[in-house]
Amino acid sequence: MAVKRVSHEPAYVLHRYDWSETSLILEVFTRHLGRIALVAKGAKRPSSNFRPVLLPLQPLQLNFTGEAEIRTLKAAEWMGGHVMPTGESLLSGYYVNELLMRLLARDDPHELLFDAYAAVVQVLASDHGSAQSATQAAGLRAFELLLLRAVGLLPSLDAQTATLTPLAPSARYALVPEAGLRQADDAEPALRAAEWEALQAALDDRAPFASTLRVCAGINGALRTQLRVLLNYHCGVATLHTRQMMRDLQAL
Repeated sequence: MAVKRVSHEPAYVLHRYDWSETSLILEVFTRHLGRIALVAKGAKRPSSNFRPVLLPLQPLQLNFTGEAEIRTLKAAEWMGGHVMPTGESLLSGYYVNELLMRLLARDDPHELLFDAYAAVVQVLASDHGSAQSATQAAGLRAFELLLLRAVGLLPSLDAQTATLTPLAPSARYALVPEAGLRQADDAEPALRAAEWEALQAALDDRAPFASTLRVCAGINGALRTQLRVLLNYHCGVATLHTRQMMRDLQAL
């Protein structure tokens, strides 16, 4: 039986584990196959061609073989385009990777989500500054929304989830686990009906990441709190590891 070969597959490394003294197991996000596992034999050897290439948050092209749960990496090429994010941007990139590791099933293709991931990594690798930091935060919110929608965990944002009735123009609504979008109490984080409807229109746009980023830029604070609760709930944790690491570093 012929071994399935895949060549020139766009991919990013999400995580890596030691497999032996010389090899690694990689969790990678590919454009056409989704999240898959690869063994990179000999990747830890000083002479390995894999060592300078298999880095997180870098665009790659991979060749691999096999049809088992763990395939075998044959070649990897760095595609260039941007430098490695640093500082808080690097931690934000690891946060995005952790979300994908927790919420994406293996071998489940999401081409549009892959494109959104490539876009948010590009934003995180851009120059720093107060304006750029705001853009990065909006980019994270946009990616969170697109990820939740891709895995079927985001309700329609232009109707009340329980009744499927349109949003009342003068009301505020909260996005909460299990209940979806519902009318908010005065004290809880919420957005106006028009803001939720703008987000839904952006998600449905032909260029959803760029459109959603623009909408998120004006509502990041209120949206961030709701998305964080929702993501933690679906990830089954009180706080994601990368978020806790960011808090610890900020405290220092």
